[in-house]
Amino acid sequence: MSGVFFLILRRLRGPLITLVVVYAVSLAGLVLIPGADAEGRPWRMGFFHAFYVLSYTATTIGFGEIPYAFTDAQRMWMTFSIYLSVVGWTYTLGAVFALTQDRAFRGALAHNRFVGRVRRLDEPFFIICGYGQSGRQVCRALDRLGFATVVLDDRAERIEQLGLEDWQAPRIALVADARMPRTLSDAGVSKPNCAGLVALGGDDPVNQTIAIAARVLAPDLRVLARTKDRGVQRNLDAFGSVVTVNPFEVFATNFGMALMHPDSLRLEELLTGVPGTRMPARVEAPSGHWVLVGYGRFGWALAEVLTRAGQSWTAIDLDPARCTADGVVGNGLDEAVLRRAGLERAVGILAGTDNDATNLAVTTVARRVAPGLFVAIRQNVAANRSLTEAAHAQIAFVQADLMAHECLQALITPHLNHFLMIARRQPPEWSKTVLEQIVQACEGTVPYLWMLEVDARRLGLRHALRERRVPMLTLSHLLADPDQPGALPATALMLLRDGVEHLLPEPSMPVRAGDRILFAGNASAQRLQRRVVEEDYTMDFVRTGADALSSPFGRWLAARRSARQTD
Repeated sequence: MSGVFFLILRRLRGPLITLVVVYAVSLAGLVLIPGADAEGRPWRMGFFHAFYVLSYTATTIGFGEIPYAFTDAQRMWMTFSIYLSVVGWTYTLGAVFALTQDRAFRGALAHNRFVGRVRRLDEPFFIICGYGQSGRQVCRALDRLGFATVVLDDRAERIEQLGLEDWQAPRIALVADARMPRTLSDAGVSKPNCAGLVALGGDDPVNQTIAIAARVLAPDLRVLARTKDRGVQRNLDAFGSVVTVNPFEVFATNFGMALMHPDSLRLEELLTGVPGTRMPARVEAPSGHWVLVGYGRFGWALAEVLTRAGQSWTAIDLDPARCTADGVVGNGLDEAVLRRAGLERAVGILAGTDNDATNLAVTTVARRVAPGLFVAIRQNVAANRSLTEAAHAQIAFVQADLMAHECLQALITPHLNHFLMIARRQPPEWSKTVLEQIVQACEGTVPYLWMLEVDARRLGLRHALRERRVPMLTLSHLLADPDQPGALPATALMLLRDGVEHLLPEPSMPVRAGDRILFAGNASAQRLQRRVVEEDYTMDFVRTGADALSSPFGRWLAARRSARQTD
């Protein structure tokens, strides 16, 4: 707040000095010019009466000539003082109004409000640096999970757009350069309840600077940065402890999975999607010859995957420097160019230019040459979703959606990435089994994911781990519905014990202190499970089937036991 105060003093220094001089001169005249009392004797006004008269006169209240009627000399001086004060106040108020429209002053006020709101934020939150297409999608995904976000962007129109949208969790935003360490500090990067930072600026060097600054200010903070340049990606990997996401390479990896392991791809998209949304469809890309239209960084990443998968391909690009011996120089909208690239014998086409209208036109021309092609299309601008949908592509690269998936995977459930890496090495039948379990639990929607650590500090778990006279605590008890007979709408994906991963653990598997279990389920499953692990009498019910609170004695006994274990 001190910055705003000194800015006011600096900008209003002239008007305030003018106003002080006006009042000083007017007061001096009223005090020095003699008047007369009610009996005509000489009388001089004191400073208090002079200031009082000048105050109500300058503010146009007008109580009259008090305490005695003025002399002609006093009235002449009062007339002069009235015009002088009008000029002084007009100048001062004009300066005040101009200050309220000053960009620096409004920025200082916004910054102070921002710092105050961040300081009062006592719930877990994420810092999003860059509110473009990807940043907006990441914020929406975090909002659905109930996380607050602090948004930084150097473009005012983006921050204004954020204020027009409807959010469930708190949203705090500031127009600022996130590369500045002070800006990150003001955004709460060092606060204990800051859960992570995502750098989604438009340029890779900007994201690199933000990520490194965040790691220096908060060494234990989870930091994710979007990078498309492999040099920047190597720099951040060498710096350590920064999760880098190259959206082109991630999509290329997903496309390779659609070629080789489509069920594994569907499982990954399902587990990294926005919870509560519609479950993604299964996509299986055919094997054979492929045509790549657009051979920049996006096309290079796809070409590498196709080569590793043993598929033949031909690239088309207008830039001769990009199309070497493996490519065709030309326009992908030209049928002759498409035929030279082998489209007539191709099984699919990848429209990957940086223009959405061009990509749609390429797919239209390609289908005219070779009907029945498998189509993969790149969407560059979020507002052009209708163009992408008009292409009726089997698979689409939408950077904003992909970044939301990757951020949820890396920041919300860090162990999910470990699970997915292991899942890629499993046979296709295993992925089908996991999909069936999730579909059954979540009824066709993307599941919520959470990690449960079996900690004896939780009352229900402490009671179950210590009590020996009832059945041993198993995974089935953590999946039991405390409100009605049956299981929760959830499934256990992985149990970590002593550094060993147990995939899809059986419900009968005993649970021990220190175990960490990754669950997937619908929106209510985590809340119901929390009751089981936090309440000892609820834990007794799911383990024995007996309601300890069905009688006054049972309620008294449970209360005594809870108090004793808490002590």
